[in-house]
Amino acid sequence: MAKLTESMTNVLEGDSMDQDVESPVAIHQPKLPKQARDDLPRHISRDRTKRKIQRYVRKDGKCNVHHGNVRETYRYLTDIFTTLVDLKWRFNLLIFVMVYTVTWLFFGMIWWLIAYIRGDMDHIEDPSWTPCVTNLNGFVSAFLFSIETETTIGYGYRVITDKCPEGIILLLIQSVLGSIVNAFMVGCMFVKISQPKKRAETLVFSTHAVISMRDGKLCLMFRVGDLRNSHIVEASIRAKLIKSKQTSEGEFIPLNQTDINVGYYTGDDRLFLVSPLIISHEINQQSPFWEISKAQLPKEELEIVVILEGMVEATGMTCQARSSYITSEILWGYRFTPVLTLEDGFYEVDYNSFHETYETSTPSLSAKELAELASRAELPLSWSVSSKLNQHAELETEEEEKALEEQPERNGDVANLENESKV
Repeated sequence: MAKLTESMTNVLEGDSMDQDVESPVAIHQPKLPKQARDDLPRHISRDRTKRKIQRYVRKDGKCNVHHGNVRETYRYLTDIFTTLVDLKWRFNLLIFVMVYTVTWLFFGMIWWLIAYIRGDMDHIEDPSWTPCVTNLNGFVSAFLFSIETETTIGYGYRVITDKCPEGIILLLIQSVLGSIVNAFMVGCMFVKISQPKKRAETLVFSTHAVISMRDGKLCLMFRVGDLRNSHIVEASIRAKLIKSKQTSEGEFIPLNQTDINVGYYTGDDRLFLVSPLIISHEINQQSPFWEISKAQLPKEELEIVVILEGMVEATGMTCQARSSYITSEILWGYRFTPVLTLEDGFYEVDYNSFHETYETSTPSLSAKELAELASRAELPLSWSVSSKLNQHAELETEEEEKALEEQPERNGDVANLENESKV
């Protein structure tokens, strides 16, 4: 019985050890110690599992950054209008309703206090008494009169009299403050409704970026398009490389931003976005991809953030659309499928093929290596280093051979001179 209990305990301990292993690969080594059994699969999983790259900007354009430990929260209240506009719709609507309800209740309470202090509540059915507000017989009626006053409804049942100067002053204050509240809240709602963020939903980027040859040069390309018939005015495109770096002094700069030239100097970054366009970045000596080859690209931890800006034609407000590409979304040796076709009297864009690519013949070398090969092919043979060395060696050999040939001749001349002197 003791042996049976001991064997059951060993089995249970073995199961618990297997559960502690953080690896999908089941490794059955019951004779290993617990520490070895725990560590071995972790090393295997750590080697086999590919580390996921954390995005700086998500594909939908939202920045994946959260601000924490902000102590100076009062700064949000100094710009209360922008704070309200930036709030989510549910909170904005809640504040909208609460502001109006609180103001109505506040002024309704004041109207009731004026009537109560004047004694209007004690002379409700007295025809000889002139109240501050006619037909105001309680807090509910005061609240309704406050709503009528601020919203300028004026049903005509409750009316302020000229025998109440304090009521006249309160009427002026509520009218002014009510106009301010209306302007503030309606303006906030209008700005939030007319925000161009939703306009950016119809500006699309290709799901992948590609690297291939264009006009004999290695280029990084991605595609942008506009789904609406109303165009983006003064559209421009920018691109940033997000990659951590370490300076020569040893300083580590996380998420360093480097500009990627997409035609700034030639004007190609200013777009006429009527149909989808392919944005091209030439990989030259100023490019951050100058020394990156096809084999090295998957090992890089980088992210390309693309930003499309312009004015909405309907509203004139500035709109910005963003997207990003990580290394797994950059296809080496591919091109985009054409989407524009000529129909009878017009051009048609097929957005079903907007994200499609096809493979093309592209060298796997980096742009730097391709430039070196091209320079060697274009230069004359005598300009290459190896040929220079060979020519230098051949000249030296020829000089040595000439020296050896001249030496016996000189020796023969010396011997003839000696014989002549003897004679």
